Amino acid sequence: MGIFAAPETWVLVSFIIFVAIVLYLKVPARVTAALDARAARIRAELEEAQRLREEAQSLLAEYQRKRREAEKEAEDILTLAREEADRLKLEARRQLEEMIARRTRMAELKISQAEAQAVADVRAAAADAAIAAAERILAEKVSGKAATALVADSIEQVKRRLQ
Repeated sequence: MGIFAAPETWVLVSFIIFVAIVLYLKVPARVTAALDARAARIRAELEEAQRLREEAQSLLAEYQRKRREAEKEAEDILTLAREEADRLKLEARRQLEEMIARRTRMAELKISQAEAQAVADVRAAAADAAIAAAERILAEKVSGKAATALVADSIEQVKRRLQ
């Protein structure tokens, strides 16, 4: 058998022709270029992913900062509201105490006025009773012009002393 009759020879010749065609058509360069392009695309995607990750972390930090600020502001508002409520409670208590004191003074004033009026009424009643009693006694004991003058004088003296 000759060299051309062996199938291995034709496989070798076919392989060499195939490799020659592959090299002639620059397939390794194209494969390398395709792989390089794919590597560049993957690199770009990784960089984009890294940029997006950093942006997301930045946004997360910003939102966390805003949340903390909002919580602090809410706490400040609550503190101010509590302080205002305490102040209003103290003010209401003070106003209530003032109102009670004012009404107590008014009641005491009315009581003292009522007492003074009662004393005046009792004095007036006593004066009227004394005058009536003096008129009766003097009318029974004294008669004539002297009696009339004495009664009038006595009545005037009693009135002055009782007033």
